[in-house]
Amino acid sequence: MKRSRELAVAGAVELIRPVFRDHRGSTVAPFQQSAFREATGRPPFRVAQTFLSVSARGVVRGVHYTATPPGGAKFVTCVRGGALDIVVDLRVGSPTFGRHAAVRLDADEGRAVYLPVGVGHVFVALEDDTVMSYLLSTEYAAADELAVAPLDPRLGLPIPPDVSPVVSARDAAAPTFAEAAEAGLLPDYGRCLEAEALANAEAAHSQERQGEPSGR
Repeated sequence: MKRSRELAVAGAVELIRPVFRDHRGSTVAPFQQSAFREATGRPPFRVAQTFLSVSARGVVRGVHYTATPPGGAKFVTCVRGGALDIVVDLRVGSPTFGRHAAVRLDADEGRAVYLPVGVGHVFVALEDDTVMSYLLSTEYAAADELAVAPLDPRLGLPIPPDVSPVVSARDAAAPTFAEAAEAGLLPDYGRCLEAEALANAEAAHSQERQGEPSGR
């Protein structure tokens, strides 16, 4: 089985990790540096913070993204329940600007999604008590976290028809895709690539100082 695939948003990747099952249950390693490098062709993913969210069925969280600079990449998995995970290309100048891609994540399959710097993230909880896990390449800072309205018809996100969306007051009041673009709130593709290159160089340098191969 192929263990990764590029999504319709440039730089975003779905990764599939093996799940080992026996009479006791199952085990899976959602994140592994060597598998990540092989799947994405990128230097090691530097984890600055981990984050968990718990959601009831129908909760829609997003579309969230980090201002660039500083920018930030994400590695997302579902550790309980199930969710439709959606990546949205908000990077002005990107070859896939405005496109989105969706992946179903759940606790039974070893699937994860990598989002490069500047790409928006949103998910729809498909079950009660759905727990999503995030690895962040930069620490969360509220002042840098921005949002686009997830129910904006212009985005046309694939919200399942049998789900009644529940969004936060913040996300409900977020600008539409067009409003965010007009206000200059969306990240620039070139600056996102520069932020990624800088983060990759720092990660590689840190590994070399520790006497480990950079993976390049």
